[in-house]
Amino acid sequence: MPLIVLIAALVALRFFEVWRFANLSWWWIVGLMVFAFIWFEYIEKLLGWDKKKAHDEDDRRRKARVNKTFDKRK
Repeated sequence: MPLIVLIAALVALRFFEVWRFANLSWWWIVGLMVFAFIWFEYIEKLLGWDKKKAHDEDDRRRKARVNKTFDKRK
């Protein structure tokens, strides 16, 4: 996610020609976009981080449901 925020900030700074970013080549930004695409589509799946995030989310929801159920009984 920080990579996406960085890309969005660079695009805005380059588009509005702010400070030194006015001279920044669009190719650097496009390169970061390609890197982000490759990261999120291939590398993250290869490392299994996408499934880990899904399992962590399921565990969080399960714990919240259990806590909600037992809190009603009190």
